Amino acid sequence: MLKCWPAYAEQHFSRFKMIFWNNVDLYPDLLRECNKLLVLTVATEETDGFLRFMQSANYFNYTVKVLGMGETWKGGDVGRSIGGGQKVRLLKEAMEALADQEDLVVLSVDSYDLVFSGGPEEILRKFQQANHKVLFAAEGLIWPDKKLAEKYPAIRSGKRYLNSGGIIGFAPYINRVVSQWNLHDNDDDQLFYTKMYLDPLQRQTLNMTLDHKCQIFQNLNGAVDEVLLKFGTDRVRVRNTVYDSLPVVVHGNGNTKIYLNSLANYVPNTWNYELGCSHCDDDIVDLSQLKYPNVLVGVFIEQPTPFLPEFFKRLLTLDYPKDKLNIFVHNNEVYHEKHIQKFWQENRNVFNTFKVVGPEENLSQGEARNMGMDICRKDATCDYYFSLDTDVMLTNRQTLKLLIEQNRKIIGPLVTRHGKLWSNFWGALSLDGYYARSEDYVDIVQRKRVGMWNIPFMAHVYLVKGSALRNELKERNVFVLEKLDPDMALCRNVREMGVFMYITNRHDFGRLISTANYNISHYNNDLWQIFQNPVDWKEKYIHQNYTQIFTENYMEEPCPDVFWFPVFSEKACDEIVEEMEHYGSWSGGKHEDKRISGGYETVPTDDIHMRQIGYDKEWLHFIREFISPITLKVFSGYFTKGYSIMNFVVKYTPERQAYLRPHHDSSTFTINIALNNKDTDFQGGGCRFHRYNCSLNSPRKGWSFMHPGRLTHLHEGLPTTNGTRYIAISFIDP
Repeated sequence: MLKCWPAYAEQHFSRFKMIFWNNVDLYPDLLRECNKLLVLTVATEETDGFLRFMQSANYFNYTVKVLGMGETWKGGDVGRSIGGGQKVRLLKEAMEALADQEDLVVLSVDSYDLVFSGGPEEILRKFQQANHKVLFAAEGLIWPDKKLAEKYPAIRSGKRYLNSGGIIGFAPYINRVVSQWNLHDNDDDQLFYTKMYLDPLQRQTLNMTLDHKCQIFQNLNGAVDEVLLKFGTDRVRVRNTVYDSLPVVVHGNGNTKIYLNSLANYVPNTWNYELGCSHCDDDIVDLSQLKYPNVLVGVFIEQPTPFLPEFFKRLLTLDYPKDKLNIFVHNNEVYHEKHIQKFWQENRNVFNTFKVVGPEENLSQGEARNMGMDICRKDATCDYYFSLDTDVMLTNRQTLKLLIEQNRKIIGPLVTRHGKLWSNFWGALSLDGYYARSEDYVDIVQRKRVGMWNIPFMAHVYLVKGSALRNELKERNVFVLEKLDPDMALCRNVREMGVFMYITNRHDFGRLISTANYNISHYNNDLWQIFQNPVDWKEKYIHQNYTQIFTENYMEEPCPDVFWFPVFSEKACDEIVEEMEHYGSWSGGKHEDKRISGGYETVPTDDIHMRQIGYDKEWLHFIREFISPITLKVFSGYFTKGYSIMNFVVKYTPERQAYLRPHHDSSTFTINIALNNKDTDFQGGGCRFHRYNCSLNSPRKGWSFMHPGRLTHLHEGLPTTNGTRYIAISFIDP
């Protein structure tokens, strides 16, 4: 029926379909040629919801005329109370020019919270099958006057009550309905239609009925449990499982707008299994063709956070011109002032500006986040505001560019907690506004479904357009609302302003680290994060060539059954030594030792045990995770328990203890990790294995020896002649 549109448009109009149809009454010949259906909708401004509505309408080639664009809305807050009369008034004015077109079918629908799931041919066919002149949408809940329920005609099955968000009928009849409107813009439109429908004479004269079984209209309010997605090869439909129908118009009325947003992530052709995301590249920004936008990066340190220096390094390595980045840091933790100070001193001239608000300002989280956003809002040159919590580790250097290119008002990259389903977004909300798991949440988190997703809540990291801050989000207290935490306050305010929030998982952006139970009582606190944040711990503390042990056999055998391999990074070595020196209670190399069973050490060293600094559990985990796999590789067939009761750091100095006499270790095998550099930090040192007359004189920092402890490998520690030598020892499987 509407296949005439593309040819006609190509012949007569080269610009926008919507602009033309705002003046559709000037072109009755086209209405006759396209024969039958005209969509009328009211929208006073181009919200995200309206643009989505038009996208779905254009997908199916609907002919749409928009009423009221640019007018001031005087119809009240229809989301919370009665109102909407302005829609009827505008429809009445539009229908006056169409009243004599007897063959024209008019579809009047809302636009901010509605999408099409099918095309105009299907609507016309279903309207014809209804065999009435006017058909209203139906729902199972009555609004706004419950007292009118008993006046509704009885029905055998289906939804009983009228909903004014969808009306379809022949133009003369629609005109006769709306021409009776003589009320105010803020009076209730649904009550007006309801009273007319409940009048038996009017109902019969105008031949009106309701779409009781959702053949055309699906109102979601009170019907969320009835609806599911039906995936096809070319597009996705909404199916009503109660009536086994495929509604064409899907309306997120009442408190179901969040659910509609979720459905519209798929309907009608946004995402499906065959094609993936079909709209992800719509309206994309090509940064290669533009001057890079100015970005204010808001960094928030609201609690003690592990790996903060590494966070700042990742910020520094973002692939974005640094002269286009302005940095605002809110630090609420005195402990982290040293980290910020060091980063600022080393990089003060790298960024365009660098501003820090510290704990002395005593700002709440909401106040601090409002301040950061407001700096961008007040600066006309601020194109984007990038909010970044310090528990976000962005491993993708292109993150900022990729977010800008997507050209959304608010968009965040998906980041997740390693090995968990914990992420920075919610796919749905519970009735009280807190987390609820959406049907697709796990697939999105695990990147089984890849795309851009309209979601109700996001936190930790997101990009906001400066223009949105100065328009839709011009309210300057968006992070404070009732008793909600700042993130929930922001998201609720954004939702109520009609602005969509998106999360993208089109790329692997990074991860969330855990800040729970982060103990800052140690000298180097990140050493203790091997359980809570194993990936970040490994990146910081394990040698960069460790994995080559398994992929390229990257190890040496300087003596028989003595294996030498990289295991610790320089940072790990330095921090372990610092931790021991900070503790300071070295044993002095005495035979009497209350720390061990029996209280006597036959071959004593000047050492500190891991247990003394509270690091024994973490050290044993390190052995099981990073030493045990090597054991299996070099001692084939031996499966270690990864257990050790003797784990300690030894300090050799000429003044206290320079060497260790020949001995066997109380172990099945021993590891010996060099924690500092020969010739730089000390002279001499090394280890000699007597049975093989083999000496190792050049230990490499971060490299470990592994050798059998009993029977075959009698060994001694060679003298340290100058400086201080540190080694970490474990007697494994005693």
